[in-house]
Order: sequence, then C-alpha cells, then structure tokens
Amino acid sequence: MDKLTYRRNPVVLVHGIFDTGRVFDKIIPYLTQKGWSVYDLDLIPNTGHASLGTLAQQVADFVDTTFVPQQPIDLVGFSMGGIVSRYYVQRLGGIQRVQRFVTISSPHNGTWVAYCNPGLGCLQMRPDSAFLRDLNQDINMLSQINFTSIWTPYDLMILPANSSQVPVGREVIVPVMTHAWMLTDVRSLSAVTEALTQPVPAIATQQFPSSWLHTQIASKSGK
Repeated sequence: MDKLTYRRNPVVLVHGIFDTGRVFDKIIPYLTQKGWSVYDLDLIPNTGHASLGTLAQQVADFVDTTFVPQQPIDLVGFSMGGIVSRYYVQRLGGIQRVQRFVTISSPHNGTWVAYCNPGLGCLQMRPDSAFLRDLNQDINMLSQINFTSIWTPYDLMILPANSSQVPVGREVIVPVMTHAWMLTDVRSLSAVTEALTQPVPAIATQQFPSSWLHTQIASKSGK
C-alpha cells in the first residue's frame, strides 16, 4: 500500500464565469489564517466566450511562472473554474503536479443555464457537450490524485444541481442556499479545508521551504 502524507501545498484558486479572483475574498484569508499559501488569477475573458481550453492554458501558464517545477500544488476551482481546472489537470499536464483537486459547484455534467449565453465556453458547459464528453470519458484519471467535489442541492446556477456529481473521488454535499454563498458559507469553507488536508501519496519530489520558493518567484519576476 502506498505511503500517505499530509504534506501541505500552495493552493491555487480558479474563479468562475463573470468573476475575478476577488470572488475569493472570503476564502483567501480563511485559508491563509489556517496556514496555507494561497494564490489566485484572473481568467481573461471571464464572459464565457472563450474556449475553456484557452482559459485552462492561462492556469497552466500561471502555475508554470509562479512555482518552480518541483513544487506540487493543490487546485480549487469554483463553478466554471472547476471545469477549466479539470481541463488543465486532464489535458495540459496538471495531473503531474496537482495533488489535491477540489471543485465547488462545478457543472461536471453540464448546466442548463449555459443555454443563456451563446459563447463558446458556455456551449462547452451545456449538458452532453462534446467538450464534457471528452473530459468525462477518462474522468477516472482523477483517481490518481485526491479529488473532491463540493456542491449544494439548492444551486440554481448548476441545473440540475447533481451535475456536480462524478463517479470518482470524494463527494461533499452542503445545504447552502445559493451558488455564490458556496464561497462564503462556513460549511462549504470547512469542507474545502477538510479536502485540502486529505492525505496524498508520498512522492520522491524534493520539498522546498516557503522562503526559498518566494525567493525563486521574485527572481523569475526580476524583483
């Protein structure tokens, strides 16, 4: 049996449609106070008009320029950001460095609300889209990492709400009343914290102290 470890990694947050990284203004200090180093980025455009694959490349570029190659990370995606993050993990090599992957109210099987927007990204989030069929055909690869899907049955942005259910990993259902509150309600924040403390398989990757990592980031940016 593989040895498990409770290694704590930097956490990257990926927002949803019409949002920016500011949507995480509650969860960032919440996790920071508990000892995590937390990072977020702004996907451009955030309107659902760009391909989710294009947005996923922005996640890949952010990870590659922010962290040294040897640094494993944990990834949290909210709503559309969960699907963008899945594409990064499953198609852009993220599986090689992401150890814990958490989605919050993400339409893994599509949402009928996506029919309200004609953009390519929304087309890809419609139920039974070719994009989602492609990701779901090998969703079992997520079993290689510690994956958690957190969702609420009262979500009116993810229709049906159980679209957030997937056949791999952990499932956490929290009775939060709205989509947006999933990022502010203490029950969902607690679920994220629990997901980020799940053990991961021990790997032969050298771990660097945070001070060394920040020095490398500053060096890369020319500061």
